Amino acid sequence: MVQKQLTRSERTKQDIVNAAGKLFSKRGFDVVTMREIAQEAGCSHTTIYIYFENKLALLHYLSMPPLQNLKQQMEEVMEQTNLQPKSKLKTVSQQFIHFCLSNRTMVHIFFYTKPSRVDEEKPEIEVNKIRIELFNLIKQSLQTCLQIEDNDPRMLSFGRIYFYTLHGIVGTYENSEESPEELIKRLDGTFDDTIDVLLYGFHQKVRMEAEHK
Repeated sequence: MVQKQLTRSERTKQDIVNAAGKLFSKRGFDVVTMREIAQEAGCSHTTIYIYFENKLALLHYLSMPPLQNLKQQMEEVMEQTNLQPKSKLKTVSQQFIHFCLSNRTMVHIFFYTKPSRVDEEKPEIEVNKIRIELFNLIKQSLQTCLQIEDNDPRMLSFGRIYFYTLHGIVGTYENSEESPEELIKRLDGTFDDTIDVLLYGFHQKVRMEAEHK
């Protein structure tokens, strides 16, 4: 009997999570209410609070596991000693693009809901901490390619420009009917060229600024 209740409880919780993901991605986080999520999940508006205190708790539950998994994959690439810095940058960039294209309906939830600045030292909500960690991993990889010191203030700007570009790529193909694998295969050369052009531009800027000192 206890096992059946546990299974029913887990199923109810998953129904709530699925309903929240569906409504958040379709209508937006701020618009959707807890009552509407409960209705979509087929439970009472009081039952939903047994599992989640508020919408922010649902945001964390939906976002944290996938983002933590992405972070782990990127960290594993960064730790590889047999890869050159440029190869690491291209690989983590491809991981980020593939992740976003594989989760197209949830990208806005994962990255754009209740965001903080990427240089926020102590973000208030947990999901922003891992968003910043992902940004810093890409910035770190970019910094290694550019051979710039850790305390160089230009790296925040360069990191933002690079991150904007990745998000721009994702946004361009967010509604594509092609699978992530098909898009990566078809556009891999274009993505590589994009990284090469950005790196060239950053290198040129660093060189020009050094010449004018």
